[in-house]
Amino acid sequence: MTERVVLAYSGGLDTSVCIGWIAEATGAEVVAVAVDVGQGGEDLDVIRERALACGAVEAEVVDARDEFAEGYCLPAIRANALYMDRYPLVSALSRPVIVEHLVAAARRHDAGVVAHGCTGKGNDQVRFEAGIASLAPDLTCLAPVRDHAMTRDKAIAFAEEKGLPIATTGKSPYSIDQNVFGRAVETGFLEDIWNGPVEDLYEYTRDPAAPRGADEVVITFDKGAPVALDGRPVTVLQAVVELNERAGAQGIGRIDMVEDRLVGIKSREVYEAPGAMALITAHRELESVTVERELARFKRGVEQRWTELVYDGLWFSPLKRALDGFVNEANEHVCGDIRMTLHGGRAVVTGRRSERSLYDFDLATYDTGDTFDQSMAKGFIEIFGLSGKIAAKRDLTR
Repeated sequence: MTERVVLAYSGGLDTSVCIGWIAEATGAEVVAVAVDVGQGGEDLDVIRERALACGAVEAEVVDARDEFAEGYCLPAIRANALYMDRYPLVSALSRPVIVEHLVAAARRHDAGVVAHGCTGKGNDQVRFEAGIASLAPDLTCLAPVRDHAMTRDKAIAFAEEKGLPIATTGKSPYSIDQNVFGRAVETGFLEDIWNGPVEDLYEYTRDPAAPRGADEVVITFDKGAPVALDGRPVTVLQAVVELNERAGAQGIGRIDMVEDRLVGIKSREVYEAPGAMALITAHRELESVTVERELARFKRGVEQRWTELVYDGLWFSPLKRALDGFVNEANEHVCGDIRMTLHGGRAVVTGRRSERSLYDFDLATYDTGDTFDQSMAKGFIEIFGLSGKIAAKRDLTR
């Protein structure tokens, strides 16, 4: 039986060329798998037909938008996941859902190899291969672009020689990866970190400085999940899509940063994530009302570690699974409404309410009706500061 290779297929130049290259170099049959995580662009049926025309023996297309939103974006919202306190893991979140479908396809087609089109300088090679190793340690990985120096010039020459039905002209000056949770842009003139981004680089967001009226939105959460916008029930996917439009129209979610890549280099990245940033901002604010102080303090450390694991491609790791349990438990009471004003590139919280609120007006007020017993404070302070006082006496007598 001829060996089969399952290829993560995007429909672009590199992965289209990979189909023919793998078949020619290894003699294996290629099964192309394209996963829709809300990246937009070409119709999936068009991508499927292109894969077959490029030599794939079979081509599968998967609409994973709801799965991606519910199973991957939602955990990131609950974890307030921002790598280096800024990046909402746009690309990192999409890789494990793609990996799951690649492994499932490999099982269906009795394939022993999974291939991808990543280079050797990025994070995605790790996310794909570490994920595959965790789900299916018996499978091996093939990376033609990385391991066989498949440059763009070589890819174009191969495509022209074989008559592959793909466009090879009009190359974008940027490298772009996008999905429903956001958009990542790099390379080109952005590699000079003194150069500022130009306006035509953006698609998900409008110029935050352009004059326009403000937009007010009320986001309802249940156990950390967005379940309604302005009182209208929504799925997680619908919440992200609508806030991409509304927050994006206000220029919210633009991020320009120099990022520490897993492979050890620093990389200049420009991101657009209007829906993600609006939801994380609202979720974090609702936590401030509903999560107990010590739990909230500990969760901040868990959030950072959770984010680093996902960024580093360890979505399926034992530690990540264990931290998921903590994050879910910490979100048990994150229920209620957050009112936000979207305007001028900012999502500003203006109101909070929750039946699970730990905010007690009678304890917090300084006016008549205050129920806080201030007489307890003196003794509390004396005991709280006692160890420091004892140490200070010792140190002052030395």
